Amino acid sequence: MERADRTIQGTVFNIQKFSVNDGPGIRTVVFLKGCPLRCKWCANPESQLTKIQVLWDYKKCIKCRHCIDVCPKQAIRYTDDCIIIDHVKCNSCRQCVMECPQKALKTEGEIKSVQEVLDIVLQDEVFYEESGGGITLSGGEMLAQPQFSMELLKAAKEEGLHTCCETTGYADPEVFKKIIENVDYVLFDMKHWNADKHKEGTGVTNELPICNMKYANAIGKEVLARIPVIPGFNDSLEDAKQLALLLKETGTKQCQLLPFHQFGENKYALLNKEYAYQNVNALHKEDLQEYLQIFLKQDINAYF
Repeated sequence: MERADRTIQGTVFNIQKFSVNDGPGIRTVVFLKGCPLRCKWCANPESQLTKIQVLWDYKKCIKCRHCIDVCPKQAIRYTDDCIIIDHVKCNSCRQCVMECPQKALKTEGEIKSVQEVLDIVLQDEVFYEESGGGITLSGGEMLAQPQFSMELLKAAKEEGLHTCCETTGYADPEVFKKIIENVDYVLFDMKHWNADKHKEGTGVTNELPICNMKYANAIGKEVLARIPVIPGFNDSLEDAKQLALLLKETGTKQCQLLPFHQFGENKYALLNKEYAYQNVNALHKEDLQEYLQIFLKQDINAYF
């Protein structure tokens, strides 16, 4: 097999060490920017665009508007007592960030090569060996940066690392097949069983994720479905029944239920974006016991 091109670059917005919730063992999770979905409850809205973004912290801002004056692309404006950043015009030069007197602006995301990422991941190789851990690609969505993801996974395998990914599965099947080849363990997001409802909540339908989930199971990958349980979207007992049946149809035998939380709420303010689930109460394990039982009755190994 052709060796990985370790000079390929991608946009990363976080590298989290010592994770125990994103695949087996102790892992380093590489969060990639870019996602084709626009889930209304997204906990990482800063990950949706692939490009580097400038975020504005209204709590620190003194409204001096110096950022507007120094922006070479005229990508910043002041409207309704808010600093608005046009991420289409912005070229991520960071001039505004460097000159902000209150440090109210910061960039999200940085360009790294495959080798640069791997150098960080390999710092904890001893912990992977002892725990059965390794590298996990998350996001965002790794499939939004297919070449970078493929080369990074290939390079990780060359180093003898166990590989894992968390994915929505939303990509052309041929792209998915090439990338999944170098993945040992797949954390596969499942949002909804109904195509129309899936589009209503995420902006896309669910045909591609279902197709790719079936493929991952068919070639013998270990697949764990992850279902975010969202109030008013997929939290009914009928939703649980239909999701369990869909998992069986795809050949998936285990799933993790992720009760809705509000951890990402503050990020929407930093991006000047409206949050659709403002003031919606979080769900807890005790709220979803009947929901859980439906999966178990369908012989799906479900847990929180």
